Amino acid sequence: MGNLGLTEILLIGLVLLLFFGPSRLPELGKSLGKGIQEFKKASRELTSSVKDDVTSDKQ
Repeated sequence: MGNLGLTEILLIGLVLLLFFGPSRLPELGKSLGKGIQEFKKASRELTSSVKDDVTSDKQ
């Protein structure tokens, strides 16, 4: 996770807990997970599209 240590991660978690409250944290985590999943999917599709274009141009 980059240069984040345990202390920094705990501090971020504490700030999120104070800001959003314990009832909203699971909902936020789920939304964040879905967003990351969609980003990865779009990234894979874009990479695949570019690779297909490059290979078709070489032929």
